[in-house]
Amino acid sequence: MSSKVETRQFQAETRKVLDIVINSLYTERDIFVRELVSNAADALEKFRHLSLTEQPEFDAHVPLEIAIDCDDKKHTLTIADTGIGMTAEELETNLGTIAHSGSGNFIEELAEAAKKDVNLIGQFGVGFYSAFMAAEKVTVQTRSWDGSEGHEWVSDGGGTYTVSPCEGLHRGTKIILDLKEDAHEYGQKFTLERIIKQYSTFIPFPVKVEGKKVNTVEAIWTRSKNEITDEEYTEFYKFVGNAVDEPSYRLHFSVDAPLAINALLFVPQENFETMGMGRLEPGVNLYCRKVLIDQHSENILPEWLRFIKGVVDSEDLPLNISRQSLQDNALVMKLRRVITKRFLKFLAEEAKKDTEKYQKFWKTFGIFLKEGVTSDFEFQKELAKLLRFESSAAEPETMIALDEYVERMQEGQEEIYYINGPNRSAIENGPYVEMFKKQEIEILYTLEPIDDFVLSHLGEYEGKKLVSADRADLSLPETEGKDKEESGENQAEALPEPVRESLCKWMKEVLADKVKDVKTSSRLVESPAMIVNVDGMMTSSMERIMMAQGAPEEQLAMGGKKDMEINPASPLIRKLADLRVNNEDFARDVVEQIFDNAMIQAGLLVDPQQMVNRNYRILEQMASDK
Repeated sequence: MSSKVETRQFQAETRKVLDIVINSLYTERDIFVRELVSNAADALEKFRHLSLTEQPEFDAHVPLEIAIDCDDKKHTLTIADTGIGMTAEELETNLGTIAHSGSGNFIEELAEAAKKDVNLIGQFGVGFYSAFMAAEKVTVQTRSWDGSEGHEWVSDGGGTYTVSPCEGLHRGTKIILDLKEDAHEYGQKFTLERIIKQYSTFIPFPVKVEGKKVNTVEAIWTRSKNEITDEEYTEFYKFVGNAVDEPSYRLHFSVDAPLAINALLFVPQENFETMGMGRLEPGVNLYCRKVLIDQHSENILPEWLRFIKGVVDSEDLPLNISRQSLQDNALVMKLRRVITKRFLKFLAEEAKKDTEKYQKFWKTFGIFLKEGVTSDFEFQKELAKLLRFESSAAEPETMIALDEYVERMQEGQEEIYYINGPNRSAIENGPYVEMFKKQEIEILYTLEPIDDFVLSHLGEYEGKKLVSADRADLSLPETEGKDKEESGENQAEALPEPVRESLCKWMKEVLADKVKDVKTSSRLVESPAMIVNVDGMMTSSMERIMMAQGAPEEQLAMGGKKDMEINPASPLIRKLADLRVNNEDFARDVVEQIFDNAMIQAGLLVDPQQMVNRNYRILEQMASDK
């Protein structure tokens, strides 16, 4: 047999090529196992297709499978398949691709592929050569499905390789790796099981490590939805999401363009970010023909959908030569857009189908969709339809969509109104909703600090501008009928206009630089005063967030000073006008207290010590008056 061994020279540049494959293309050493198992699966798939037409007799009884054996003492790793196998000519052609194509032009292209993302997958058979990352010698024994003589290929990745006949082989290919000294871990069973479960668990053929089948989970996303039971979906979710609960939603779909994609996405029951578990990492894994390409992919979905678990698989993903990363950013963005829009459409459909279930989802994961509105303009339109808020027209704890608000808008109303507060009770007992109640105009209650950021980023919905009720320039639709009569009665009780103007001017002097101006209000019904934002871009809730985050004073100052609006019909304001004449020092304390009260109702900070001392002075004065 030794006389039949042929030693052949790699072409001059092959060593450079192997250096590129081993040292530049692959960033993780474990990848070589994935590549060799993927090649074995391809060989099995080819034989399965061929057997449908050729009906080969040689080794027809041999099952289609991949067997992996390791020897931790001899430091060897063997990966064998019972696939289509290779003839002597195919062996030299397939494994000699680099040698056969060893031109300077080839090396330039391959070297460039290591630096850039170039669509070379399948153009060169470089996956096999990743074996040299871990092996000091690689032996390939193979016999073709047609029963022709078997052969052995051996190389240390240097300047030569040998090809010789090899007797006693079954159909298929066996790759034997003599591991490098720093790669002995790949001769251990538990290392190989871990890699197979991570990268090749959905290979459609049994993968056995030391006789034990490792890939026990089926790639159910490739099957028809009608064939899959709820129990199978749940078990798969638990596997891919490392979960113990059942998913609250699942979306299983396929599309043909711009790429052929199969996707199976799940929404968990719990949001672990709100449970102090830290920021979630993306939960969707990217596969190409059931082989893992990118675990916890950051490319397939926007970051604000990081709570989703599942898989996305495509047979024609634009991969780079190493199959480790996507290339062609334009196609990747199309893929991302298709999947994201499809998921948002799915949520919109579910929200209509089962309102109560969607409200539960919203309370758990709505914060992520709000994040999307503020950070991702591309999907704002779809996300806006999914937003939910409490409303003056709905029962407590009931959330409504913006569409519902628009449907109920009064004739002539051109704006959607909202107001932020710590809870519903605080809002409804505050000054900002008094005129809304009186005129029966619906107002949204934004109970989370981020809500004002969300609505200000959104700007408008269905052509209706979104307006915060604490804006100084707020103009409500004109009241009619009884409301106008009540408004006239209210104004009759108010201070005369000259007194109002004088009082406002004096109050502005008392408050000095605390406010930009003091004005009479057309919105207050019972409360004596309220703080309004002159700058419509900065609501009180947004200012509260910035203060809580420790924003510097100069940044807070960008929001501008506030106006204070007073109610000229309020008994307190009318008495203040008299008090100013009779006891100005006491009246000044009352003005300061009215301002602090209004600031507190706006959720803004005041100096507690100054307020307490002033309260005592006011109480003392009241006691002495009695």
